[in-house]
This record gives sequence, structure tokens and C-alpha cells, in this order.
Amino acid sequence: MPLKPGTRLRSQVCTTEVIVVRPAADELDLRCGGQPMIEIGSDSTVAVGAGGTPAPGLDEGTLLGKRYTTADADGTLELLATKGGAGTLSAGDVALVLKEAKPLPSSD
Repeated sequence: MPLKPGTRLRSQVCTTEVIVVRPAADELDLRCGGQPMIEIGSDSTVAVGAGGTPAPGLDEGTLLGKRYTTADADGTLELLATKGGAGTLSAGDVALVLKEAKPLPSSD
């Protein structure tokens, strides 16, 4: 699925919702709990959480208000969680990582 900044997506297996902050340069298989994510407001007939439970190993959860990125050095993709849930965000089978805050310079 081609992603653009501002695209809102939701999980098919839990209550997780995200917004794309920085899209990946290439097309990406974005998933949550092992199932592909779908656009909010799409014509999909899948109800929120109707897809069952997250797959084993992809059930560590998504935290509200946190940013998630790919594990590469550039952090190609960046997502902001607007609703937390039980599923783990992933690009294919590779879990996304929590983006760490940059330390502020000291004011000695």
C-alpha cells in the first residue's frame, strides 16, 4: 500500500490506530498483530477488532502517543500511535521499534 504523510490506518485485530508521519520511500507491507493495516474510513467491511487476536510474537502491544520507526539507521518509516492496542506494529514480519527521544543539550 502506498503511504503518504497524514494517512490514517487501523488494525484489523485490535484497537490500534496510527497516522503516518514520514512514509517509507518504497512500498511497504505494514501490519499490526500479523494482519495488514487498513485505512480508516475505507470501504472495508472488517469491524475494529473483528479479525481475532494478534499472532503469537506480535502481541506485545502498541502504546498511545508513541512514535514507531523501522529499525534501519535512517528510520525510513515513522508512525504515530493515535490509539493503543494489543498488536505489535511491523513491516512484514519485522517489528517496528519505539523511537527514542533525542537528548536535549545541557545548559551548564
